[in-house]
Amino acid sequence: MQVTREEINPCTVQLNVVCDSAQVQAGFEKAFKQIAKKVKLPGFRPGHAPRTILEPLISQEELYEEAADYIFKSTYRPLLEQESIEPDPTTRPRVEITKLEKDGYVAEYTVRVPLPPKVELGEYKSLPVEKTDTEVTDEEIDKQIDEFRKGRGKREAVTDRGVQEGDVAVVNIKADGAEGDGRNFMIVVGQTKFPELDAALVDMHVEEMKNLDLTFPETFQDKEWAGQTFHAQITVNSVSAVQMPPVDDEFAQSFQTENVSELKNRLRELIGQAKLQMSRDLMVEKLLDTLHDRSKIYVSDNMWEELANRRLVEQSEEQQKQGKSLETYAQENGMTLEELINSWKEKAKLHVERALMIREIFTAEQMQLSNQELNQELHAMAGEYQVEPEEMLKLLQANNALDELHYRSISRKVSDFLLTNAELLEPGAEPAAEATPAAAE
Repeated sequence: MQVTREEINPCTVQLNVVCDSAQVQAGFEKAFKQIAKKVKLPGFRPGHAPRTILEPLISQEELYEEAADYIFKSTYRPLLEQESIEPDPTTRPRVEITKLEKDGYVAEYTVRVPLPPKVELGEYKSLPVEKTDTEVTDEEIDKQIDEFRKGRGKREAVTDRGVQEGDVAVVNIKADGAEGDGRNFMIVVGQTKFPELDAALVDMHVEEMKNLDLTFPETFQDKEWAGQTFHAQITVNSVSAVQMPPVDDEFAQSFQTENVSELKNRLRELIGQAKLQMSRDLMVEKLLDTLHDRSKIYVSDNMWEELANRRLVEQSEEQQKQGKSLETYAQENGMTLEELINSWKEKAKLHVERALMIREIFTAEQMQLSNQELNQELHAMAGEYQVEPEEMLKLLQANNALDELHYRSISRKVSDFLLTNAELLEPGAEPAAEATPAAAE
């Protein structure tokens, strides 16, 4: 067996392998016998019919696939021993068969072997992070109450005023000189992406007419008129708007509070809790970013590429449910397909490197998880998936995903540790001292 070795990075080794003919022959023989066992012929036990009868019945594609699989599996372990390589047991190697021929028994393949990750943490205590404002303002409370009012509002016809932005209007547009009664459109004024029409409609009353020149945008809903300019008459046929209930004690009582004051106090508490959680999450993100810059982390390409590919498959399946391709999704988000793929790769690599940092701190600080902490995280996950904790546990067990529960518990504990030991800065303040980042190789 001939091998050439290439160091892709500190945690990835690529081996280009040319197998001995005896290894290849053994692979094809093993593959033939395995497939032959599945062929049923009258008068013969499975796998015991003469070879001359079996050979025409066996798919060559299946034969080559089985042979390639056996050749790799039978040579990989000796290959690692020959090259004195200790692979990462948590990550699969990536194999590409570059040549496989039954005639002459030729097989060549390339394998990227993942090595255990290397993590050299920078100083992770007293990491500087700027505090975020968590005070709840009266404006935030009023905004939330307005959202509640919209949810309780009723759409009613408008007859006592002119059109305003946000109203739903049924408008007739008739091109100058055109026959018939024109064309009717239902629009939300101010949200048409047709500024000329929005401006013309504001303050018009029901049954009022107006003549003007209109240049229809390329995105106009009537494709026949899109991109055209002509003189037209517009008529407001009807207008409706959401009438929101008044903010009084009756309104407050519909939310299980006694009066408006209690409703506002309840909202202040709930919004405050949400802002505290968002503040915590934001500070943890910044702390991990800072620690990532201070550390040296090497991982095999196989490790993060598997994650990136899995995320891309999930994204593709989600778009297919909506009748769209991954390329369409990328274009909708201002990217090419290649840019979307590269974006997922960058995210996957950062995710893996962060996970390694978190586990390294957990080990370095000799942390342990209690049953209470695991149970707390289980309840948090159940809340996210809107199921009972017992059902969440069954789902994790059914999908062999209990490791996710453990990792999330570890991540929360390490995040709390980093926050507790962080140097909290007032907005705009400079840290007391900058730690020197780990030198890059």
